[in-house]
Amino acid sequence: MYRLHYFPANASAAPHMLLEELGAKYELLLVDRTKDAQKSKEYLKINPNGRIPTLVDNSLVLSEAAAIVLHLVDQHRGAGLAPKVGTPERAKFYQWLTFLTNSLQEELMIWQYPERLAGEDAAARETVKHGAEARASIFLDVVEDHLKANGPLFFGDELSAVDFYLIMLSRWARPMTKPPRSRPNIAKLLDKVTALPSVRRAYAREGITDEIC
Repeated sequence: MYRLHYFPANASAAPHMLLEELGAKYELLLVDRTKDAQKSKEYLKINPNGRIPTLVDNSLVLSEAAAIVLHLVDQHRGAGLAPKVGTPERAKFYQWLTFLTNSLQEELMIWQYPERLAGEDAAARETVKHGAEARASIFLDVVEDHLKANGPLFFGDELSAVDFYLIMLSRWARPMTKPPRSRPNIAKLLDKVTALPSVRRAYAREGITDEIC
């Protein structure tokens, strides 16, 4: 049985949705960020970075949401949530997952927490936040263009783990001046994937009952 250390609507959301879609047996373990539990001695023993999520799979302890997603699709290849290893489609799967985590997610994190770069200077924070939002918007436009040509999902009609990852990031990005849903093809993907029972169950288990993204 998997054990997923999570916090509601955190970076654990994509692995959580994936576990539900796979029908895998798992246990949810809350890491309460409101009490800085991610920095506790107990949690740092399994994740020295003090970040969420962490997945425990028997003797394997794995951090970083994208790495957890890759591990899960490899452990459940029959579910078809990633193209076959060695194919051009699999290479594109790696490309999109890396793009979402290294480009879009990175800018969204800067946008949400500008003080990490700007410190206490209010003007500097605003400059950092504005720049990050602008870059995140450009990255969302890249996704929109891809879906317009290849949608409704990242791989046409085939559901993949990348689609779940975009759901997670789109929730974070809802307060943007131009949120993900303002782009028609991203909106189609969001509607299609958030209608899945697995997605509804995952967010419900995290206590989230409002619009997902």
